[in-house]
Amino acid sequence: MTKHPFVPVDFEVPAGLETEQFRLRMLTVHDVDKDYEAVMETRERLSAFSGYWPREGFTIEENLADLQRHQREHLERIQFTYTVVAPDESRVLGCLYIQPDKKGKADARVYMWVRESEYQKGLDPVLFETVKDWLGSDWPFKMVVYPGR
Repeated sequence: MTKHPFVPVDFEVPAGLETEQFRLRMLTVHDVDKDYEAVMETRERLSAFSGYWPREGFTIEENLADLQRHQREHLERIQFTYTVVAPDESRVLGCLYIQPDKKGKADARVYMWVRESEYQKGLDPVLFETVKDWLGSDWPFKMVVYPGR
């Protein structure tokens, strides 16, 4: 069985996107401390949405393992994970996951979250609309689904 690539082999994956409110760039292992802080601040909302992640007692070592996997998958073009950071890189504000749709009904499934303090400030709908526009203009997808949206 031939596995089709998630994006065409000649597609140049965007390095990211920058707005006045945030920057999107590839999530890497170097983000572990700031990412862990954002995940833990938002643990209740994230686990309520996912049903399992991050579990109570989630450790920074587990977060590092997740980031290693996400970085490898991004570089191998299996799926793409972007960190949402403040423009000055001082804080992780959230995360964006662009994945193949395993059900085959869409070209991509997209999940995103913002840390609790940013959610309360209204960043979530801004991120969602910005990502929708970016995927429509800079990515090769015809049909994208946003579970939970």
